[in-house]
Amino acid sequence: MKDKHTYQQKDLILNVNSSYDPQKLNLDDWSAYLDVLCGNREYQKEAIKAAIIFLASGLYESTEDLAKENYNKNMHLQQKYPRIEQLFNKFQIRNKLHANIDLATGTGKSYVIYGIAQIMLALGLVKRVLVLCPSLTIEKGLTEKFKLLASDTDLRNAIPKNAVISNPSIIDANRTISEGDICVENIHAVYSGTGSSIDDSFRLGGEDTLVLNDESHHIYNELQGISLRSTEGQNIKKWKEFLISKNYNFKYILGFTGTAYIDNEYFVDVIYRYSLRQAIDDRVVKTISYVAEDQGTNKDYEKFQKIYANHLENKKTYSKIKPLTIMITKDIEAADELYKKLCDFLIEWENLSENFVKDKVLIVTSHSNHAANIPKLDYVDDFNNPIEWIISVSMLTEGWDVKNVFQIVPWEDRAFNSKLLIAQVLGRGLRIPNEYLGVHPTVTISNHANWSKNIKYLVDEVLEIEKRITSSVKYIGERNKYNFTIYNLLYLREEKEVEHPEKDKNMDYSKSWREGINLESQAAHIKREVIYESFSTGYLTQREYQLKYEISSVDEIVGRIMNGFRTREWEGGILGLGDNEIYDKDNLPPQEKIKELIIKSMRKVGIEGENLSNENTQRVLRAFSTLIRKSSKTVIPEIKPDNIIEINTENMPDESLGLSSLRRSGTVFYSDDYSEVAINDEQKDIFGKFINDDENPKRTSHHVNKYTFKTPLNFVFTSESPENLFTKELIKNENAKFISKWIKSRDRGFYQIEYSIRISNHQKNLNFNPDYFILCEYNDTEYIIVVEIKSDKDNSDENKAKYKYALDHFKKLNVKLEEVNINQKYIFHFLSPSNYQTFFEYLSDGRLFNGEFKSELEILLENGQK
Repeated sequence: MKDKHTYQQKDLILNVNSSYDPQKLNLDDWSAYLDVLCGNREYQKEAIKAAIIFLASGLYESTEDLAKENYNKNMHLQQKYPRIEQLFNKFQIRNKLHANIDLATGTGKSYVIYGIAQIMLALGLVKRVLVLCPSLTIEKGLTEKFKLLASDTDLRNAIPKNAVISNPSIIDANRTISEGDICVENIHAVYSGTGSSIDDSFRLGGEDTLVLNDESHHIYNELQGISLRSTEGQNIKKWKEFLISKNYNFKYILGFTGTAYIDNEYFVDVIYRYSLRQAIDDRVVKTISYVAEDQGTNKDYEKFQKIYANHLENKKTYSKIKPLTIMITKDIEAADELYKKLCDFLIEWENLSENFVKDKVLIVTSHSNHAANIPKLDYVDDFNNPIEWIISVSMLTEGWDVKNVFQIVPWEDRAFNSKLLIAQVLGRGLRIPNEYLGVHPTVTISNHANWSKNIKYLVDEVLEIEKRITSSVKYIGERNKYNFTIYNLLYLREEKEVEHPEKDKNMDYSKSWREGINLESQAAHIKREVIYESFSTGYLTQREYQLKYEISSVDEIVGRIMNGFRTREWEGGILGLGDNEIYDKDNLPPQEKIKELIIKSMRKVGIEGENLSNENTQRVLRAFSTLIRKSSKTVIPEIKPDNIIEINTENMPDESLGLSSLRRSGTVFYSDDYSEVAINDEQKDIFGKFINDDENPKRTSHHVNKYTFKTPLNFVFTSESPENLFTKELIKNENAKFISKWIKSRDRGFYQIEYSIRISNHQKNLNFNPDYFILCEYNDTEYIIVVEIKSDKDNSDENKAKYKYALDHFKKLNVKLEEVNINQKYIFHFLSPSNYQTFFEYLSDGRLFNGEFKSELEILLENGQK
């Protein structure tokens, strides 16, 4: 049984029927026109023909008609959507002739839009065309391109003589849109309320208008919570509302995009596709080289050096033009921060003035502070223009028709966490400069190596839907009787003043003077290897970078330490600096002594010179940061129990697990009634096939007698051996007969207990969810045994904190329950496999309820408590 359904995106296209009545539509008349418009770009001709057949052949009254035709003969659609209604429900716009055309960025989408507009006007099927786009930048580019095409004599002469409209006017919505007009407008103008003639031109008259939507992914992704960050895009969420409005009654609607995704899901209404993979293979756009493996760190200083080395390499390789590097961030704040960091790096690395560096770096966002930078994008390709680096917010630079981008840097994970965003980011660098049309240049993606699989999935045009099993209490069945109620405790937070205990206030550096501060050895340079993978060939190329440490001089470090001595409030003395002096706030140690200690520490680990890496600098600073502050009262938070809250297991959230994860390291426990408790027919089918798959490792599924499976969960997942073994003990007949009900908790969100732990000199408050809740009845009292499962001898600091706070929590909870006369008591235990047998023996004979059980792990955890 396969873990995933795998589809090629081309298998999900709604292909238009090439068998249509030539008396109604004769596309042969347009062959000469398409040859002039598209040249040898056959994919553009095919896209235009597909659109015209869909809109003008008379074969289809709506997208549903096209979908039915494809569904009946496409087994991939039938597999993905078992019922055709499921496909229909995915349509964003229904009951109209609406579809999308997917053309990879850089493949000449504007020619296709213009060609469709001209042919539909010439056929007389529509009287005018409205072209909508998401920004002023795109509007400007389309308008300029359309005016050039409309004035092209060869193109006009190729229009058939019987054309109803052969000479369209290119306008915007500042004037009334009349018959024969192609109006190009950004969507913001539709709602601006001033200067736009959209409402007057189309109210109740949209049936004879063709609406073409550029970058149509914005129409649908805005509704999914993905926001466009340009000022012009503030009203994009109304784009779809405009298209389907009964005030206009538009019938003919097409969308155009190179990123036909809603997050990771491919559009369901695409009628033609020219993919990024095909465009690369045909050498229509640049090929792409991306990071497949990187042994380096994610530190900014190291990343900047590698990015800079790639930039210099591009300048050398593509010397006929001025290569650009574009760095893409998640939002304006991140762009501002990156701009400062990059400028600082270039000032240091190129030894240039701040003003000179800022001429080389352009930041482009929708913030008013950067408004003056947007027009500069039109000139960044010019060889003599100083700009080499561009920092932009993701999605902002659509419509920017630049060709000299040879490195793209997605600065944060968000830029590459969906197919939509990956495609948008890659699209910024795909166009080929005229100087390199005869070769196949490469744009380098300096991505995090962990994201390489995301790029590969996009380019391989693969859609994988993993089969998953859902563990749930939300079904109607006999085992609902095993649901039960438990209680948690809410807390009030208060502040409390505490006195510092008296300590020895002197800091003795004698040991550090003798042995040195604990530093790590550092080489003069760092070698980092990065492996890049080529889209076109799949070949791997290894590149070695010689990087420098981010360093501080010893004098700089001493200065920071002395400044701390002078400005911090501290008391006591400093001794052990190679003399018999005791230094204090009024008699600071000489700088020479501090420097001597640092130099001695460096030489001890073979560090020459007087520079330290950033990591070693922090070690030195930490060694001098422990001076005792003056005694004072400190305000600390204190929590006090407040009200109890009731939690019913029937409200536990669902949990799903992929079949591949189960096969790799998991187990699913189930009983004879699995077909009754599966949440739907699809789950019943997946689960039945999974447990009957002879190729599965035996541990992946465990059948349980339904009479000893006393949990309301339909399926129980375990991932680690200790959990697996404990669940097997729960379902043994000799143990199950002493248990009324039990449930395995979720990792988060069901029953949280707060605990506090010190991490890197900071106290942090965290939450954990205990693994099991077991209800037993003993001496007319309902006991809830709460169990946290760990491996043997796992007495980590985190577990010590969890154990301490959980014991206190359930002690307070029991007091509260008694106060309100709820006959339920809680017992908490940390368990590991070495004590499972003893635990269930004590449960069966009642000693567990009398507080007589303690596990080996609990003893280890208690020994670590202070």
